[in-house]
Amino acid sequence: MKIPKRIQPLVDDGLVDDVIRRLMSGKEADVFIVRCGTELRCAKIYKDADKRSFKQAVQYQEGRKVRNSRRSRAMEKGSKFGRKQQENVWHNAEVDALYRLAEAGVRVPKPFGCFDGVLLMELITDDQGDVAPRLGDLSMSVEQAIEGHAALIRDVVRMLCAGLVHGDLSEFNVLVDGDGPVIIDLPQAVDAAANNHARFMLERDVRNVTNYYGRYAPELLATCYAGEIWALYEDGALHPGVELTGHFEQSTEAADVDAVLEEIESAFIEEQERLERVRRATEMA
Repeated sequence: MKIPKRIQPLVDDGLVDDVIRRLMSGKEADVFIVRCGTELRCAKIYKDADKRSFKQAVQYQEGRKVRNSRRSRAMEKGSKFGRKQQENVWHNAEVDALYRLAEAGVRVPKPFGCFDGVLLMELITDDQGDVAPRLGDLSMSVEQAIEGHAALIRDVVRMLCAGLVHGDLSEFNVLVDGDGPVIIDLPQAVDAAANNHARFMLERDVRNVTNYYGRYAPELLATCYAGEIWALYEDGALHPGVELTGHFEQSTEAADVDAVLEEIESAFIEEQERLERVRRATEMA
């Protein structure tokens, strides 16, 4: 196929030998299968900010630090240079998260670097060598649902132990290979300690995962892993091998009404976007 303009520099530099086909077009990026030597990999081309449909960028970027003071000031002013630097931060956040999470034992694609807004990473395949399906495209037994849910909850714990929350986890950004779930799409991953929305995002991630697997194993819908995980995290007692019960009693302390309303509004927006993705996926099926 014709080589996309953004991938051409990687071909010129010998990082990519050929572009096989477009794999998908998403809300924030286009993904292509490329050949690098004898290996097939993914090339993720991030869309410009004005073309992305990801609505909550500011919320996700809270707590991200830029060491260079000139760049930081430019980003705050919103100058052309500052907007470019903001885009670089958004792009690099995913590759940084991939390296960090792979080291923590989380199942994510292996990254090979980000080059001017193009992320090269491992192509996740199934046992037959075909592109691994998304979790949302699969049906499963009760046992498979319970096993898959447990695997993702373990990885949510590992992520938090590494200081990160995915922030947009659902059946649409989890692939399933022969060894189970693989988490993808991480440019919006947030610093758990620096982002005030981290707890809400973790709860939403766990809720999305539980609701999906709960279609096949309804008993999962009665669990409350998010509250338990966050409580352990706040107490400094969370570690990758922690034994979770899936039960948690909510605090009876007075709630921060403004914060609750903000979370409700954000959840509504996210649900509308999720339904739109479902509609698009159904139309493409």
